[in-house]
Amino acid sequence: MSGQPVPCSVAELSTLFLFEKLDADQLDRLCREGRVEQFEPGPVYTEGEPADCFFVLLAGTVVLSRRVGNDDVEISRSSSRGVYSGAMQAYLGDRVRPVYNSSMRVTEPSRFFVLPAETFAAIMQDWFPMAVHLLEGLFFGSKNTQQAIGQRERLLALGSLSAGLTHELNNPAAAAVRATSSLRERVAKMRHKLGIIAGGPFTREDLAGLIEIQERTAERVAKAPVLSPLEAADREDALSDWFDDHGITNGWRLAPTFVQAGLDLDWLDQVAAAVGEEILSGAVGWLNYTVETELLMSEIEDSTTRISHLVDAAKQYSQLDRAPYQVCDVHELLDSTLLMLSAKIGPRITVVKDYDRTLPRIPAYPGELNQVWTNLIDNAVSAMNSTDGDGTLTVRTALDRDRLLVEFRDTGPGVPAEIRGRIFDPFFTTKPVGEGTGLGLDISWRIVVNKHHGHLEVQSVPGDTRFQVRLPLTAAESDPPEEPS
Repeated sequence: MSGQPVPCSVAELSTLFLFEKLDADQLDRLCREGRVEQFEPGPVYTEGEPADCFFVLLAGTVVLSRRVGNDDVEISRSSSRGVYSGAMQAYLGDRVRPVYNSSMRVTEPSRFFVLPAETFAAIMQDWFPMAVHLLEGLFFGSKNTQQAIGQRERLLALGSLSAGLTHELNNPAAAAVRATSSLRERVAKMRHKLGIIAGGPFTREDLAGLIEIQERTAERVAKAPVLSPLEAADREDALSDWFDDHGITNGWRLAPTFVQAGLDLDWLDQVAAAVGEEILSGAVGWLNYTVETELLMSEIEDSTTRISHLVDAAKQYSQLDRAPYQVCDVHELLDSTLLMLSAKIGPRITVVKDYDRTLPRIPAYPGELNQVWTNLIDNAVSAMNSTDGDGTLTVRTALDRDRLLVEFRDTGPGVPAEIRGRIFDPFFTTKPVGEGTGLGLDISWRIVVNKHHGHLEVQSVPGDTRFQVRLPLTAAESDPPEEPS
């Protein structure tokens, strides 16, 4: 079905969440190579037809449905500007049959920005080549696993991979890009500081001692202990006072970084004794860049490792019995997932870790549990962002009789009682079109219950929603043995 063409506005496109980060030249290209069309109530495209366009809603209401047996099942409905659908896999080219995997209709006069599939594929290749390569690998790597399962499982896997993994992969990829940018800035400042040091009152012995301290500082960063928020705050106060006492300006800015790196008062006293008071300020500034550089490299390593784990989880998605099975510490899994989702969580949401560190390690599939944590955290953040964006996410672990409890508590609006019994159903979602597949909680439930013989439930009132995962402390007889490391 074709719509009535209307003028394309660059200013209007720039207000959509999908395009808000694009520059003026990119927006001009979209308007030049795409088009805006007005559709009257009725079908826009039908499942199974050649997918020749990518649609972004500008105004109106869209309904997406899929054919299940002899019925058309509505999977989502939205009037949110910027939701998208259509030829989202055009970047794969002729290697995948280019057809629409759902049907879309509009219930009122609706306006869309429309990109031909070939143009959408070219833009993806030009602007996001790394993402395209990752998505291609994910798609074709998972294709073989889908051949041995039933139609329903194939639909779940394809839906999750095509619409969900783009979002999940963006978090660690964005973290790596952001950390790389910060690392470049720190290295540039380190070069500048090196020039100052070279021209300063440093003897050859001073420089040799400073380099030795730098090496030992880098080693300490790699072995930094995990501190509670209270311990970290106390150490930051102590370090700030030390900096003030030694005439180092802006010491309060340096203290959090030094504490994160595991550097304490004893270490600073050793530095002061080694370099002398007259060059202490410059030495501390140099060491600060060293610490920041080490921390950023660790973040990049964690981010790229997380991408690798997500790719592996996608390949094993439909055949979970092939996933790595080992005894693991759930706190390490939670911390890594929270780190990878830090950009998604944002600065307006406070994360509280209420961990019982005395809990034992448990036999589990860590890659699959990370996927559960990702889905539950993402849902909590989305719920809090649906209001004013402020809120608190509390991640708690505890021993609950013979089970290990992991609880995700958010201060969002809550899950209405009338839909609480449906939230674990496949394809059920309250998110706008293009922002969710309705598969996250269904997948999480299958991983926890079917794979780990645990329990997943929700308790919710406005301002206090808790998703609780309970996992057995020991392996069931049917579980595989621990794989050698």
